[in-house]
Amino acid sequence: MGLGGCIILIAVGAILTFATDWDMQGVNLDLVGIILMIVGLIGVTTFSSIARRRRVVVPPTTPVANDGRHPRDGYSDGYGV
Repeated sequence: MGLGGCIILIAVGAILTFATDWDMQGVNLDLVGIILMIVGLIGVTTFSSIARRRRVVVPPTTPVANDGRHPRDGYSDGYGV
């Protein structure tokens, strides 16, 4: 489940908890909404911690100067002769 799914869970949970006044026999919609919001928050924190670990910092490369003394054409280093 991605970040979008977690946000949808939080939104649906908030709607069930705060914006509805339905009464269903055997189901407490306020509790279901709170559970959905908690699961969404757990998903967001898990997703953000995994995404933080996936980031790879690549150091900038410095170009190597070729002054012409050692040509790098693949034939002058002894291979392919």
